[in-house]
Amino acid sequence: MQWFDALVQGILLGGMYAQYALGMALMFGVMRIVNISHGDLVILLSLVGISMASAWGWGPLPVLMALVPLAVLMGWVLQKTVLNKVVGSDPLPSLIATFGLSVALQNLMLQIWSANSRSLPGGGIESQSIEIGGIYIGLLPVIVLVVATALTWGLDIMLKRTRFGRALRAASADVEAAAMTGINPRAVYALATAVAVGILGFAAVFQALRSTVAPADGPAQLIYAFEAVIIGGMGSVWGAFIGSMVLGISQGIGFRIDPGFGVLAGHIVFLIVLATRPQGLFGRA
Repeated sequence: MQWFDALVQGILLGGMYAQYALGMALMFGVMRIVNISHGDLVILLSLVGISMASAWGWGPLPVLMALVPLAVLMGWVLQKTVLNKVVGSDPLPSLIATFGLSVALQNLMLQIWSANSRSLPGGGIESQSIEIGGIYIGLLPVIVLVVATALTWGLDIMLKRTRFGRALRAASADVEAAAMTGINPRAVYALATAVAVGILGFAAVFQALRSTVAPADGPAQLIYAFEAVIIGGMGSVWGAFIGSMVLGISQGIGFRIDPGFGVLAGHIVFLIVLATRPQGLFGRA
């Protein structure tokens, strides 16, 4: 029973990682933009949401409704002002630019919020649980998993069945050919980054509800997002979701073996996948 419990808890943890990974899958897997500031954007949005709740007495839902549009705007501005100037076939310029942005964001957050850890009050939802067959399942992780599944499904449909999704895939495959057909690649990329950072708005609220956040926490979230995307396979939205599940389950089992082994177990599984199947579980060779 304890191993089944570890499996369940790992799947629920994977739901949190999926929300980190979806934006990364869109930017890194589809647009080939290496966004080193990905994790810092999650933490920045979390801290902004906590400040909203503290200043105006908002609960998690109003914070979520305000934070997601703000995150969409941030993503659009980021692509328009920074990433469109460095995007191209060579990922190095975007890596350098977003590394500098990551350092700047961390220092900005330290100046505004200091190094103290904070969390978003959830009105008790963060501690509620459901008992099923002797296993206690947290209500908040279940909500996170449901939202992550819905976001994955919606993003997959957007990429495959909408005009914007087709334009984005065309621009990522061949910018010059897409431009010849009337597509504006920079405008498409700006909207795609807005969607990617908008998804991080959901991750930011749930991260602040489930644990404390501090300005220096961004790199850890970045690592989990990268690992999930690479395990699943670049360019596959559902691959990023499954990669998140694999990462969460491996950590859940690792924590069951030894409390200090959980995070390391996820890194070991990532290295095994990278060594045996570099294109990821759902990627093409």
